[in-house]
Amino acid sequence: MRARIQAKKLIFAIFAWAIAMGAFVFFRYAQSPELPQWAVGTADLATLAIYMGIIFGSLHWMSNLIADFSAINRLPYLFSVIFKGLFLLLGATTLAYMTQFLNMWAIENHMATLRQMLTAHILYSPSFQALIIYLVVVRVGLAFIEQMALLVGPRVLLNIGLGKYHKPRYEQRLFLYLDMVASTTHAESLGDYRFSRLIQDCFSLLSDTVVNNDAEIYRYMGDAVLIHWPLENGIIEDRSFNIYYDFSQQLNWQRKYFEEQYGFVPKFKAAAHCGQVVAAVVGVQKQEISFFSDVLNTLARLQDQCNPLGQRMLISGTLQSLIDTSTSHFDFNNLGPIKLKGKQYSIEVFGVSPKGSNQ
Repeated sequence: MRARIQAKKLIFAIFAWAIAMGAFVFFRYAQSPELPQWAVGTADLATLAIYMGIIFGSLHWMSNLIADFSAINRLPYLFSVIFKGLFLLLGATTLAYMTQFLNMWAIENHMATLRQMLTAHILYSPSFQALIIYLVVVRVGLAFIEQMALLVGPRVLLNIGLGKYHKPRYEQRLFLYLDMVASTTHAESLGDYRFSRLIQDCFSLLSDTVVNNDAEIYRYMGDAVLIHWPLENGIIEDRSFNIYYDFSQQLNWQRKYFEEQYGFVPKFKAAAHCGQVVAAVVGVQKQEISFFSDVLNTLARLQDQCNPLGQRMLISGTLQSLIDTSTSHFDFNNLGPIKLKGKQYSIEVFGVSPKGSNQ
C-alpha cells in the first residue's frame, strides 16, 4: 500500500512538472519564428517538455521522499522547502553539465572537453539562468500546494479550488469518530505540553491507516478525530473498522515507546454512523468544507455509550444494515435499541469486534 501511495505521488509530480516544462518550452521557443538548432520540428519541443517533466518530476518526488523519511521532516517547514529546492537545483545543474559534456565529447573527445565544461560558462547563459528562476518559482508553488493539501486534505483542497461546495449540496457520508479513553486524567497527569506531544505521537501513527483505507480526516478536536468517506466507499472492505483496530494495534506495537515517554499506552474508543449530510464551504479568511446534519450529533452521542456498554467500538443499525456480514472480518453484536442523550427516539446499536476475538 505504501508503494502504491508513493507511485501516485511520483505520477502527480511528473504530470505537474511536465505541464510546467511545457509552459516553459512554449514561451521560450514556440513563439520564435525559427526553431532552435537542435529541433527538427515542433514535435521535438513537446518531447523536450516531456523529458524535462520526467527528470524534474522524479527529482521533486525524490526530494519529498528523502524529507519524509528523515529528520528533515521534523524541522520547520521553511527548512524543508529550502532542502527540496536545493536538491532540485543540484539535479538541474548536474543534468546541464552532463548534457554539455556529452555534446562536447562527441565533437572533441579529449580532456580539454572537461576543462571547458568546468569553466562554468553554462551558469552564465541567460537561458539557463531563466530556467533556474523558473524552477525555483515552480518548486515553491508546488511546495505551497502540497502543504495546503496536508493542512486541509488533498480532496478538500481540490473541491474548494473547483468551487464544488460553494453552494450547499446533499451527500451520503460515513463518519468514524475516535476519542482517547480517560483523556482528562492523562492531561492532568502529564501537563499540557507532554499531553500535546502524546496527541501528536498518536495521530502520527493514525495517518498511514487512514490513507490505506482511502479515508479523509475531517477534523481534529483535541484528543479526538473525525474521519469520513463517501458512503459507497466507506462501507466496502471493512474500512471504518480496519482504521480503528489497525490504529489500536499500532499503539500496542509502540508500547515500549509510550510507556517510556508517558508511563502508559493510550487507548481509544470509536463509533461509526452514516447518513445524509449537507456539505458547504464556510468562512472567508479561513475556508473549510463543513458538514451539517443530525448524523454528526448522533455519532457523538453514540460514542458516549462505549464506556456504559463496555464496548471498544459501536456502530449504528443504519450502518450495520449496509455491511456485507458474509464477507466481513468482524462480528457485530446487537445491543438492542438504545435511547441516546438528547434524542427523541431509540436507535439500534451494535458492538464491533474482530472475528475470533474475546470481546
